[in-house]
Amino acid sequence: MSDLRELYQEVILDHNKSPRNFREMDDPSRTSEGVNPLCGDRIKVFVKLGEDGGIEDISFQGSGCAISKASASLMSSAVKGKSREEAEALFHRFQKLVTASLDALPDVEGLGKLAVFAGVREFPTRVKCAVLSWHALNAALRGDEQPVSTE
Repeated sequence: MSDLRELYQEVILDHNKSPRNFREMDDPSRTSEGVNPLCGDRIKVFVKLGEDGGIEDISFQGSGCAISKASASLMSSAVKGKSREEAEALFHRFQKLVTASLDALPDVEGLGKLAVFAGVREFPTRVKCAVLSWHALNAALRGDEQPVSTE
């Protein structure tokens, strides 16, 4: 378990320090902002949809804790090139991962680096930080430009 905890810390710190896809997109098809009023995290997601409706490009900007920034970084890398349905399915798997009971073994198959977020289950107040960017992505894919909140 300590190896997983070390990997969790390493990945979170890396993606917080050097977030992938951290930029404002010039010509997004959709955008949405996510807000976590409890801790002040704010993430804006930019999505460029392809002709087939898939996620051609994705980026984000904002500020927040290491977990919310790292989650947005990993989320953006994981869904780029995916269809809307694949991105939505990944969101549901990720949300199940971070909210599962501590007694249950986390289902990490096929999640890649997102699997390190299984450690967030140990800190229930941080789950909202981890899922913030995912909720913003879902709102953007729906075309809902109203800010989403974790509350």
